[in-house]
Order: sequence, then structure tokens, then C-alpha cells
Amino acid sequence: MNLKKGALALAMLAAATYLSGCAVTVPVAVFAPKGQILRGTATAAMTGSGTFSVSDGKLTCAGSYNSLDMSPTISMPVQCNDGRKGIITATRNWDGLSGAGRVRLNDGTEGDFIFGEMAATF
Repeated sequence: MNLKKGALALAMLAAATYLSGCAVTVPVAVFAPKGQILRGTATAAMTGSGTFSVSDGKLTCAGSYNSLDMSPTISMPVQCNDGRKGIITATRNWDGLSGAGRVRLNDGTEGDFIFGEMAATF
């Protein structure tokens, strides 16, 4: 991805967010070990407050991030309802509304995730 294209896409996302009611919500799907899939959403607000939450009905993991961070790849802390914590590394696609990443929890569990339109199919 070209840096100028990425910056332009993020600026367009910010403008769209502002004009559409100050927040954008996209679906998220996390693919954990042994076929477990957690589904949820990520919401980016123009205030800089970004949040995400996923669940499979038993396990819920959530966190927050700076939605104004213009970096194509960001790291976010995550906390799960079973006491585990970790880091999520997410890389945005050129549109700023979709992408993929990796989850690493403190017990060694790792998983992949996608967000945006593709995540809606899971």
C-alpha cells in the first residue's frame, strides 16, 4: 500500500465518520484455536475513542484504541472475561474500514481476525 493512498483513505474515513454521525461500526470475526469463532464489532468515533468487542456466547474479549491513529498497523490491548489479557495487532486495508490481524493472549493462545465487510459473512 502506498503511504499517500493510506493517508488519503484514512482522511476520507475520518470525514465520512464525521458526516455520518460521528462513528463508524464494522463487523469483526476472530478465529481462535480448535475452530472457535468469536463475532462482534469495532466502532471508531471522531473523538478518538475506538472500541471493539467479540464473543462466542461464553467467552467475551474487548478493548479500546485511538481511532484517530493514522498508522496502517496499530496495536491494541484486549481483556477477556476469563481473566486473560493480550495484544491485538491490526493492519487496515487501503479503505481504512477493513483489514486483518493477530491476537496474542498472555496464556500463549493466538488467533487471527478480520474486520470489515468480509467479517460479516462469519
